[in-house]
Amino acid sequence: MPILKKEPDLFPEELLENTSAVSPDGEWYAMYTLSRREKDLMRRLRGQNIAHYGPMVPNRTRSPQGRIRTSFVPLFAGYVFVFGTEEDRYNTVATGCISKCIEVNDADQLVTDLRKVSLLGQYGEDLKAEVRPVVGQRVRIVRGPLKERELTGTITKVKSQHRLTIMVNFLQQGASITIDEADIELL
Repeated sequence: MPILKKEPDLFPEELLENTSAVSPDGEWYAMYTLSRREKDLMRRLRGQNIAHYGPMVPNRTRSPQGRIRTSFVPLFAGYVFVFGTEEDRYNTVATGCISKCIEVNDADQLVTDLRKVSLLGQYGEDLKAEVRPVVGQRVRIVRGPLKERELTGTITKVKSQHRLTIMVNFLQQGASITIDEADIELL
């Protein structure tokens, strides 16, 4: 089976910037998918014009013949975030890809966290999930391409590399990228 090219993981493009323009009476839902059905769900949602975000990251593996292959896997395995009306939620569940629909109580915090994850994905080549992030010093980025975004997070050290971890509080998981310690300041 061939490896597919990267597909959009955010629909529509402006979803995280202005949710009221997408749907003034919409709500956020965390859809927990059936095993390995995140991409299938996002394809179906795009076909039905339902707003969603399911961050994808590259995963490099080596084939038995020695070739390097890059596939795209979900950053948060099993989760796709959907924004829409009650009818959109119903249509999403009706796709047959959903195991559980979880209502989001603090939508503003979720959107803030997802924006940060999206920014890390745009600027970091090595974005990876942090299921249980190591608690460390809180920092803010003061130099580099993410400076203007005023990102704050927790700094950790993994294999002599400093990583900036951004938490998605709703999932109790996070995402991290490698960062130069000269680009940060302690809070």
